[in-house]
Amino acid sequence: MTVLPSEGGHILIVDDMPENLRILALLLERNGYTAHPVSTGERALEAVRSRPPDLILLDINMSDMSGYEVCERLKAEDHSKDIPVTFVSARTQTIDKVQAFGLGGVDYVTRPFEHEEVLARVETHLQLRRARLDLERALAEVKTLRGIVPICSRCEKIRDDDGFWQRVDIYVQTHTEATFSHGLRQPCIERLYPELMDEPAT
Repeated sequence: MTVLPSEGGHILIVDDMPENLRILALLLERNGYTAHPVSTGERALEAVRSRPPDLILLDINMSDMSGYEVCERLKAEDHSKDIPVTFVSARTQTIDKVQAFGLGGVDYVTRPFEHEEVLARVETHLQLRRARLDLERALAEVKTLRGIVPICSRCEKIRDDDGFWQRVDIYVQTHTEATFSHGLRQPCIERLYPELMDEPAT
């Protein structure tokens, strides 16, 4: 089950340069996010398996494996394929950005960066993730009736897939997420309980 991002957001930072980790972690935590810095690609993969983050900030040049390889492995796993990955790198060549996006990255920030820009991009992708997960959750709860539904023209019961005839309310409750609140409309009250209509108003 996918957990919606917390209000601040849990962000995994992956970089083998301690100073880069320190700067990004401090920036995020001062602005209400939870930062989890790790220094290798392997530790990043372990961290994601242990506690999937809401967003990953990923360096490209690392000693044990490149950010490209980390991203590729994340996107190959069901538990991590939908986590947004933003590359943060000193590489400015178009080919690097094309490769990053081709592997499934959602954004690319070049160093040196403006703090306000990083924060704006982080919040944008967290909001997009929240919106997507909200939509997925809503769609999972929706059942839609499609096609032709056989209904008796006299008693108005509906024939189900097994050939049995059911009341409309039972059929709809079985095939959708709708529930019914039963009552009587005024003409039915008058026909079924005429004696109530003769009682003087109090």
